[in-house]
Amino acid sequence: MNAPASPHGAERTEGSSVRIGALVPLTRPGWVAAGRQLLAGLELGVREVNDAGGIAGRPLELVVRDTAADPRRAAAAVDELARLGVAALAGEYHSVVARAAATRADALGLPFLCSSAVLDALTEKPTEWVARIAPAQSHGWRFYADFLLGAGHSRIAVATEPSVYWASGSRILRDHLAPRGGTVLELDMSALAPAAVCDELADNGATALLLLVGHPEPAVSIVRSVRRDRRLAEITIGAPAGQPEFAEWATSLGDDGAAIPFLRYLPERLSPLGARVETALRERLAEAPSFVAFEGYDTVAVLADVLRSNGANRPCTGEFWPRVAVEGTRGEIRFSRRPGISVWQWAWTPVQVADRDPAATDRFRILRAR
Repeated sequence: MNAPASPHGAERTEGSSVRIGALVPLTRPGWVAAGRQLLAGLELGVREVNDAGGIAGRPLELVVRDTAADPRRAAAAVDELARLGVAALAGEYHSVVARAAATRADALGLPFLCSSAVLDALTEKPTEWVARIAPAQSHGWRFYADFLLGAGHSRIAVATEPSVYWASGSRILRDHLAPRGGTVLELDMSALAPAAVCDELADNGATALLLLVGHPEPAVSIVRSVRRDRRLAEITIGAPAGQPEFAEWATSLGDDGAAIPFLRYLPERLSPLGARVETALRERLAEAPSFVAFEGYDTVAVLADVLRSNGANRPCTGEFWPRVAVEGTRGEIRFSRRPGISVWQWAWTPVQVADRDPAATDRFRILRAR
């Protein structure tokens, strides 16, 4: 999807459009389901901004570029969007891709509000140009580690693939669990088949296996293998990266995909704004919206507020990020500097550990919330 999206409600505004560049994974090997949810939230946000009069009478326009989970493609898209004169960048789901985009945006002095990527080190050095709606990985994954300990799991195995994101997740879990009596055993999926994972689990006595791998593969094959191995009937499968959030998880795995705890970034109860947006997103997607769709909507809400306050020309980000105070779908959004985080961070969005209900896999159960 390389053509600019047409702004909704543009007939209500006057003058040339104000453009926001949107980075979204819309083709493989990107996680297309996540990209579709993110884009739906971004598009709904743009439609509502334009229905309310746009930015000082000018329509807001989303210029969409497909990153396909490719960091080089994302960096090239940032260069192109900068040449097109976008006022800001938004979006991206994959952390490694968002890091490439953030690095390039910082070099160009182009504001980038990252919607969904969680890697703590989104840029190598602190930047004034980049902010983030999603929580940092360390925030969510430490919460998940506490959930595991509370459920009686201290010996954890992780099935992992080579990636900065997965390596960061393993390190966060290990560093948080070790002082509390927990251990983490890494199973390298570049060297092991799913059946071999089952043998490793049976031999080392782990009570939980976490999926730090891509979807659909090898995640689906690992789940099926573990579920069918009688030696592992009592083991808990977990997915801190949130794979079970999306409908294709249930479609691929059916009942095998239930009772797999994962992280999602939603409150226990949505505000009136969140409930209204949920209804609109459900109509747009023809399925239940994920937290990623809410992240997209909130991203546009923040950028629209910034653009109204500072004008469509690129403002000095060091001045406007800390002044943001916007009602989002999941709480008031404000940005601050957090230890170890190189970008302006919303600290923090609500977080849950949830799973799909074995009695009805299209229904979620909240297991822990903050």
